[in-house]
Amino acid sequence: MKTPKEMGYSMPAEWEKHEGTWLAWPKDPNTFPPDILPEVESAYVKMIDELSVGEEVKVLVDDSKMEARVASRLSMDGDVTFYRIRSADVWMRDYGPSYVVGKDVALVKWTFNAWGRKYDDLLPDEETGKLVAKATGARIFTPGIVLEGGSIDVNGAGCLLTTEQCLLNKNRNPTMSKEEIEQKVGDYIGTKKTVWLGEGIEGDDTDGHIDDIARFVGPRRIVAAVEAYKSDANHLPLEKNLRILEEADDQDGKPFDIVTVPMPPRIAGNDGRLPASHLNFYIGNSAVLVPTFSGDSDKEALSVLEDAFPRRSVVGIDCRALVFGLGTLHCVTQQAAAPR
Repeated sequence: MKTPKEMGYSMPAEWEKHEGTWLAWPKDPNTFPPDILPEVESAYVKMIDELSVGEEVKVLVDDSKMEARVASRLSMDGDVTFYRIRSADVWMRDYGPSYVVGKDVALVKWTFNAWGRKYDDLLPDEETGKLVAKATGARIFTPGIVLEGGSIDVNGAGCLLTTEQCLLNKNRNPTMSKEEIEQKVGDYIGTKKTVWLGEGIEGDDTDGHIDDIARFVGPRRIVAAVEAYKSDANHLPLEKNLRILEEADDQDGKPFDIVTVPMPPRIAGNDGRLPASHLNFYIGNSAVLVPTFSGDSDKEALSVLEDAFPRRSVVGIDCRALVFGLGTLHCVTQQAAAPR
């Protein structure tokens, strides 16, 4: 049987046109306790209102009661559609399907095991992801390997960014080699070249997702997180990742244009450091949503992304509450690709 790659499918870059964006409305008290949830909901309202100007925002709600309450919070001036699909939590990037485009739009539904079975109460979102995929009516490919959407980033031209810490972790696909994982992922999303970084940031319970440390903002341009303070636990891993990127090349053997973005100030949670990063931004059709944390680094991060996306509005979203759940904007979104 032919692979999606052999059938002409590939994963578009995030800046390519979307048909919409998937989100799940927050409500899990284990992720966002009652004293945090109102601020998280306010962040969601801003996200939806900004995104819905340029694309359909597809919001998962548990039932009609939740739908009515959420709708009452939104401006509803844009394009918003509610889907009554129950979810355990909000991490649509990781349990939702990845979109690929060829002669039509199809989906890749990876296996979700709650980041190496760290959270058994979130395992039901494997089924949530399947229901989301089914709701689209599109063709669904199932590779049969564990992978989260936040662990990969593509330039839409055949190159993939990921980390060894995550994809090679024995709590995901312990019987597969690095070469086998690279081949399998490429077969399903159409990539030809994989650039492997090392480790992610401190406090990241996903085992080093790429969307906190390095992101494509153009076919050959990458924004990379850096930590200036040598005493900080993130300094050395991010410095090593930067060196890998500087020495790497793309699917055509051309070097990357690397732009650095500083890490925000350390934010502490109940159990240690929270994984705050400006690189967990989301690229919508008309707006780029950027996590901000009320620190000196906010301005520089917004400036870098304004330069990268001059035709989109770059909007800072205060994520000091959202990051309490150990993720921010990119983690809770999943783009629905449009036909090319």
